[in-house]
Amino acid sequence: MRVLGMISGTSHDGIDLAVVDLDADGDVLVGSVLTSDTVPYDPDLRARLVAALPPAATTLSEMCQLDTLIGQAFAQAAAEAAERVGGVDAVCSHGQTVYHWVEADHALGTLQLGQPAWIAERVGRPVVADVRARDLTIGGHGAPLASLLDALLLGGHAGVPAALNLGGISNMTVITDGRVSAFDIGPSNALMDAVVQTEGLDPRGYDDGGRLAAGGSVDVDLLDALLADPYYALPAPKSTGKEHFHGTYVREAVAALGHDISPIDLLATLTELTVRTVAEAVRTAGVTYLAMSGGGCRNPLLVDGIRAALPDVEVVTTDALSVPTDAKEAILLAVIGWCTLHGLPGVVAGGTGARVPRILGSITPGSGPLRLPEPASPIRSIRLHGGVT
Repeated sequence: MRVLGMISGTSHDGIDLAVVDLDADGDVLVGSVLTSDTVPYDPDLRARLVAALPPAATTLSEMCQLDTLIGQAFAQAAAEAAERVGGVDAVCSHGQTVYHWVEADHALGTLQLGQPAWIAERVGRPVVADVRARDLTIGGHGAPLASLLDALLLGGHAGVPAALNLGGISNMTVITDGRVSAFDIGPSNALMDAVVQTEGLDPRGYDDGGRLAAGGSVDVDLLDALLADPYYALPAPKSTGKEHFHGTYVREAVAALGHDISPIDLLATLTELTVRTVAEAVRTAGVTYLAMSGGGCRNPLLVDGIRAALPDVEVVTTDALSVPTDAKEAILLAVIGWCTLHGLPGVVAGGTGARVPRILGSITPGSGPLRLPEPASPIRSIRLHGGVT
């Protein structure tokens, strides 16, 4: 079954997608990545999305319009990807997270925009969407969903393997003696991107290759203040997002500092914040093998900093596991879609804090009758092969 996985993450810069041809071979899910890509948002749409995100105020009218416009953007990207590979059997769309509701250290709700009906109508195939909500009903945080793919990829690895995603928010899945634990570590690119955008440092909206931060110096006082955030001391499972870590958060921290800090030094400090929080989480979990993915892997200053802070850990990118670093989350969505359509859980018990595994998402039929495959037997591991990109 060819499944198109789609997601726009907490960096909200575009749509990551991957078409994966998946089939079960006993308890192994075998997949071939036929294509993967990132489709940037239209600049005007991205500007509207950014303007509506917390802590900004917005309206129901704007949420409705963004839901439609993002859905149409996903539909266009889906149609082009499907045509490129000669068609797909199904789509799994995560959409765009705009709010993650956390109270008393636990997630109570989550909201993703990007109406799936536009995708189903444009591609003519069933669309699995709204994949986080069910996890919340069984005690999970709805994040990180990557724990499903991480467990399948790393379950047979020796020692204490872990998978680290460096997106807007960093998250990690750890496998200890067969037990899965996953959680959001804290900000990765989110705060750095906010500074670049607020200060107009790069029209792309991010520090390309960490070049800006590389010219700055870490402000130790600010770093210590940021590291004192109570979130880092919370036990796993835990989740966070831009509701907590956003541009205003940074500005308030700088204002409380008592002295000025240049934008370049601020970027250097925020980069070091990610290095420190990631390294501490890895050491605390006793990780021996770390596979990294996400947009942060394109930042040598960040990646080299993590490697240097973890001299006793084998650090690789997920390319070593035949999973392109930029496409991992899109591949994850393809796998979740396949599982949902085959009657299998899309969440690993312990991965998000969920009490029990559950089938995830809602299904929007395509242009014809909805015909689901026969339920599949449980999958224990995954074997992926790269394809054209």
